[in-house]
Amino acid sequence: MDILLQQLINGVTVGSVYALVALGYTMVYGIIGLINFAHGDVVMVGAMLATTLVISLAGGAWAGASPVVLLAAAVAVAVPFCMGLGWLAERYAYRPLRRAPRLTALITAIGVSIIIQNIAMMVWGRNYLSFPRLVEPVVHEFMGARVTTLQLIIVLGSLLIMAGLMAVVHRTRLGTAMRATAQNQEVAGLMGVNINTVISAAFLIGSALAAVAGIMVVAYYGVAQYTMGFMLGLKAFTAAVLGGIGNLGGAMLGGLLLGIIESLGAGYIGDLTHGVFGSNYQDVFSFIVLILVLVFRPSGLMGERVGDRA
Repeated sequence: MDILLQQLINGVTVGSVYALVALGYTMVYGIIGLINFAHGDVVMVGAMLATTLVISLAGGAWAGASPVVLLAAAVAVAVPFCMGLGWLAERYAYRPLRRAPRLTALITAIGVSIIIQNIAMMVWGRNYLSFPRLVEPVVHEFMGARVTTLQLIIVLGSLLIMAGLMAVVHRTRLGTAMRATAQNQEVAGLMGVNINTVISAAFLIGSALAAVAGIMVVAYYGVAQYTMGFMLGLKAFTAAVLGGIGNLGGAMLGGLLLGIIESLGAGYIGDLTHGVFGSNYQDVFSFIVLILVLVFRPSGLMGERVGDRA
């Protein structure tokens, strides 16, 4: 029982990060019907930038500074930078193709992803960057399972961010404009909604969430590399499809479920296969889930209809 609980805790932690990234996918898709495959690379940029900044500050003039101060500085730099990156991609890569066939925009998104990866490789190199251990991990025992303070911060922080996003979408003028644009761009424009501003805001918010997710990932795993956004982006996309792409609640649910499925699979695959496969095959479960959802329930668990946007 304690092993099961431990895997559930690990799964919720990772799933919280998947949910944050999946929200960026689902916001953009819900408004303009674009699958932004460069979104995972925005996560990577946030992680790499935060790691570089913390290493520089911790080993320089800010040596001995509080970990909270160092992390706050990393967030203060990485979030605006990633927001700017997302805005540039929308303004100069996606906006000119808004009326083009979906396949054109999809290929462009893949091209933007490759460009970001290669620029990151030129800036940071091919080697892994190690995120400094700012504080010694504090472990809490819970019914035989171990929960670290960092895991609690990631889960609670993700929940607060997701709750804040839902409040913005459902209780602000910007959120109303986003929902109206998602329903019908032409009618929303006739009613006075600035479509370009709304779409840019979706990219800005999604990129900010991606930056925070990148910092959480690198703080949790301790390493960052220029290719890390590819797999993370695919898993977050799977989470969005699982929950119902275009549905914010579905993206959150899909992220948490995918994290739990992946963690349980990694924990029990050795026993189920009698040692033939190990926990290093945990990525397989994400794609098995994606295939099953696309075959048996393409609309996702929350039932968002996406056929007219394909």
